[in-house]
Amino acid sequence: MTSTPTPDAADAPDAVDAITDQWAVVRPDLDTVSMAVFGRIYRLTQTMGERMDRAYARFGISRGEFDVLATLRRSGEPYTLSPRQLSATLMLTTGGMTGRLDKLERAGLLSRSPDPHDRRGLRVTLGERGLALVDEAVTAGLAVQREVLEAALDEREAEQLTGLLRKLLRTTGAA
Repeated sequence: MTSTPTPDAADAPDAVDAITDQWAVVRPDLDTVSMAVFGRIYRLTQTMGERMDRAYARFGISRGEFDVLATLRRSGEPYTLSPRQLSATLMLTTGGMTGRLDKLERAGLLSRSPDPHDRRGLRVTLGERGLALVDEAVTAGLAVQREVLEAALDEREAEQLTGLLRKLLRTTGAA
């Protein structure tokens, strides 16, 4: 992280402030701190999701399809997992996974083959084209994320935010 954010940026009121200010008028008894935190997380998720969609669209894939390719890539060589392992990692139903796998297989980015250890099972393997594509796409996606992060936070703040979000996520049981 190299840039230093402008000091006024964090203090400028935003849409979430407008919402919590309205609640303060009509229900001054409410503590809206949690609304402010989660409202901003939600809006950030929406905005960054749209930016990531655009970044991956340049490669002809959706964010969901990127997730499948990236999960196979992160698994290490031979970049092979079962559909069940993919579904569990991506928190998808097997039906939702099948649709993604069908499209990625048709595009020649991965292949499905019988599992040699389970005659009822399948193995999904990232192909050479899929490997090259996901490596380019992850680089492009990280560039988008880094640009946004560096425009707002210095390195220390980014590390602090990472820790705080990890702590918050753990309390939900989703970590």
